[in-house]
Amino acid sequence: MSAADHYTYRVHWSAEDEEYVGTVAELPSVSWLAQDRLEAFIGIQRAAEEIVAEMQLSGEVPPAAIADKHYSGKFQVRVPEEVHRRLAVRAAEQGVSLNALASSRLAGV
Repeated sequence: MSAADHYTYRVHWSAEDEEYVGTVAELPSVSWLAQDRLEAFIGIQRAAEEIVAEMQLSGEVPPAAIADKHYSGKFQVRVPEEVHRRLAVRAAEQGVSLNALASSRLAGV
């Protein structure tokens, strides 16, 4: 099993390139273009596997897969005081905690 097996792959249409673009989040500088969505997906996976194999051969440690990392569910965000105040007021008006308000906004709901 390659480290790239658990990587986060995406395929999207590029109007500029007029092709599908495959990307891998753990290797942001790598992409693969193809006329077919499946070809772009297979191409980016193969490219990532080759890059990871080359990194391992040269003694480099490939990036860990995002999916395999543990996340605590906590992170800090710094905002200006006025933004903090407005969010606190909005949370109070909605009868929810500031954390619940921020979490729902970050989730896009």
